[in-house]
Amino acid sequence: MGVFLCLWYNIPGIYFPGSGCDLNKNFVRGMRDGIPIALGYLSVSFGFGILAVGLGLSVAEAVGISVTNLTSAGQAAGVGIIAAGGSLLEMALTQLVINIRYSLMGLSLSQKLDESFSTPHRVLAAFGITDEIFAVAYAREEKIKPAYLYGLITVSMAGWTLGTYLGAAAGQILPERLNSAMGIVLYGMFLAICLPPAKKSKGVLLAVLVAALCSTVFHYAVPGISGGFSVVISAVTAAVLCSLLFPLPEVEP
Repeated sequence: MGVFLCLWYNIPGIYFPGSGCDLNKNFVRGMRDGIPIALGYLSVSFGFGILAVGLGLSVAEAVGISVTNLTSAGQAAGVGIIAAGGSLLEMALTQLVINIRYSLMGLSLSQKLDESFSTPHRVLAAFGITDEIFAVAYAREEKIKPAYLYGLITVSMAGWTLGTYLGAAAGQILPERLNSAMGIVLYGMFLAICLPPAKKSKGVLLAVLVAALCSTVFHYAVPGISGGFSVVISAVTAAVLCSLLFPLPEVEP
């Protein structure tokens, strides 16, 4: 992926004798910084692979989803909607609610981009913005160059895709009980994401509890509403309530 981007957009300073594209120090630094993310993604996406196969998808379909979507929560919700025979509207609304935070991350990250980040570079890099990639990239003190972000995304995406393949392949041969146990890995990741900020913020804690309560009510009391719409309604309800009860303080310009 990284080599293709170098060739296609002719990133300045990246040239390798005989191949036309050298993975310069920025790209290599991005790949190096992305290794911890890739290792984390490898274990988590293993659980997603098992989940996808358990819901009736093939190995190729599970891997295809991970290649074209780099969003753990969005993918987990998406395969659930697919397995339940949900509509495209449900899928679109669910993905919008779950992944809209990436737009905010992209806006924030745009303030740290190098001047060589042209519009085509921004469009391509936007595909790979995740919570972890955003955090690592934003933590850099210097301006972010396209090559660095491409290296970071490439390694992280490789870990996510490889983990999905291994999990999906294992899901076809492992015993059912073990598959069910391994499927918990994905939900463990969700808890790992929610609990740390919930300990620091009452607003986040209330949002998690309200969303969980709403989802439980929909599941047991209103079974007529599909899983996709219940996720959307629960998330929006929790977000609106907490924004009213715990508004963020205005920052002086």
